[in-house]
Amino acid sequence: MDVIIKNGKLTATIDTRGAELKSLKNSEGKEYMWDGNPEFWGKHSPVLFPIVGTLRNNSYLFEGRQYGMTRHGFARDSMFTVKEEDESHVVFLLSSHDDTRRVYPFDFDLELTYILNDNTLHIYYTVTNRGTGNMPFSIGAHPAFALTGNFEDYSLIFENDEKPVSTQLENDLLSTKTVSLPVEDKTLPLSYDLFKDDALILKDHTSRSLEVAKNGKPFLKVAFSDFPHLGIWTKENAPFVCIEPWQGYSDTQNATGNLVEKEGMVNLSAAEKYRAGFSIIILS
Repeated sequence: MDVIIKNGKLTATIDTRGAELKSLKNSEGKEYMWDGNPEFWGKHSPVLFPIVGTLRNNSYLFEGRQYGMTRHGFARDSMFTVKEEDESHVVFLLSSHDDTRRVYPFDFDLELTYILNDNTLHIYYTVTNRGTGNMPFSIGAHPAFALTGNFEDYSLIFENDEKPVSTQLENDLLSTKTVSLPVEDKTLPLSYDLFKDDALILKDHTSRSLEVAKNGKPFLKVAFSDFPHLGIWTKENAPFVCIEPWQGYSDTQNATGNLVEKEGMVNLSAAEKYRAGFSIIILS
């Protein structure tokens, strides 16, 4: 079921399946989100929980027991309920149940809050540990932004003047290989060749926002001060780019498989809450 929120400047459509943002339009009807054409990629902006990326052998160990989990976890395919709603904001809730406990043996609440304010869509994550012990998890966003016309007319502009380094993926896992991105004057020109080895994975970087520009003119900004890691991704010839704020990332190739030892995880104490958010700001 789709839920629509709006203000005088923006309209957002979110699906209760996955609490997934499907559409973000301005008052003139311009669409900023990828349409989910399965020819390239059948998602729009999936929520990544309770892992980000891929586990080694698609499994992990917790307290001596092995569990299986596919890439990016189960939240993106789960049905959320609507907890709160008014014209310009909505809160979605996913609570643990028997099916989630079979692959992730923890009691939790996951809330996704979407709020429109002026020219900005704010997206907040709240994770509550309803169990009695520590709960390890990762969480992240995967929004895909539509890029019409020539892909190489677009660029990404980093907040800070830096030389970001991407950790390369091999068989969906983080390798020991890195590559410096060709950023000049804060600007990364987009080309499909950048993604020939899959996503760009930025484990260490100083910028906490990226602007998307066409022919040098920024039209959209993603701000993610709460998230230490970042993925950037597209597919060959696909007319979109994903800017993915993450807490966590794929297993390394030599990962032990023990969930509490996995890099990038949050270990949330019993009855505690984790909150983080990011924003999509429409510039033109």
